[in-house]
Amino acid sequence: MRGARACDLLHAMSEHTPLPSAQGTPADLSFRDVSFRDLSTAEYAALLTLAHPEKPTDAVNLERLAAGRLPGEHHSQRGAFLGGVLVGAVQTGVPGMDNHDGWLDLTVTLHPEYRRSALADSLVEYGLEVLRAAGARVAVTRLREGWWETGHLLRRGWAEHDRMWSSVLDLRTLDFAAFADEEARALASGVRVVSLADLTAPGADPWDTQPREHYDLIRALLTDVPSATPVQVWPFEVWRMRMPQRELDPRGLMIAVAPDGTWLGTSQLAQTLPAQPGHLHNGLTGVRREWRGHGLGLALKLAAARAALARGFTHSHTGNHTGNAPMLAINNRLGFTREAATATLKRAVEGDQ
Repeated sequence: MRGARACDLLHAMSEHTPLPSAQGTPADLSFRDVSFRDLSTAEYAALLTLAHPEKPTDAVNLERLAAGRLPGEHHSQRGAFLGGVLVGAVQTGVPGMDNHDGWLDLTVTLHPEYRRSALADSLVEYGLEVLRAAGARVAVTRLREGWWETGHLLRRGWAEHDRMWSSVLDLRTLDFAAFADEEARALASGVRVVSLADLTAPGADPWDTQPREHYDLIRALLTDVPSATPVQVWPFEVWRMRMPQRELDPRGLMIAVAPDGTWLGTSQLAQTLPAQPGHLHNGLTGVRREWRGHGLGLALKLAAARAALARGFTHSHTGNHTGNAPMLAINNRLGFTREAATATLKRAVEGDQ
């Protein structure tokens, strides 16, 4: 697995340069702007994966995220060095979900040998200083429940802002026949569930297929997401720029289309997880408010699962806000296995805390 190779890379780095004692003091710590120049994307991915091997990443994913940043958008990436050896990293930027005015994300990563040392507080405080200089009012970070960072920050004045359930489904275990009658009823009115690839003319860019209709659907669905604070939907131009950069397979972007051609809903089982071969991330799934209660959400998820299996994928990963009872119910029926929750933590940036 590519995630395993990332861990191997960082272990190899450590073997060539022995790690300083975990008793090193914050006074011995220095920070350097790495920006993928003297710390490669692969090395940073290796550090992230070593810190949390249950959530591996790789250079492909990091470069995809970097490509979606807007000109002038705040972003910083500093390596934390102890005795000249990389032991952690501090990254700040615009949050991917809670991108409210004055909110900036803080991601702190530490080599596992140092997570119980005083260096953790030093990295967090350094990151807050960066956010203060950038004019942020609120620092936000997303962490899995059970990770050491979550308890560490909660004990130091951070507060939980929102919570999502992560879950995974082995698509090979899905009993499509058990849902056949419900699926037929959902489509009895003449609604079609087809992929974006099916709706695209031969040789055309899928993102040029009714882009305004597509965007208006996404905007309507995101507006109804039961998050702690309303989702800030990207402007059309930003959405149009970022979506192709995510390299979503149009065969996995399912669209529910009404008989009159209106786009009613979508399920986005289209983003590969390079560090986990055979696995896909299921992004947004939803149906326009006036069409809910007819089983279209279930029909969309089933169609997306069939398409994923046909392309050789075996697992679907997703995340749902804890207040999204209808989608959580669908996922439970399909057989998704719930994993640790992901908590969004926040704290004020200004002043001493």
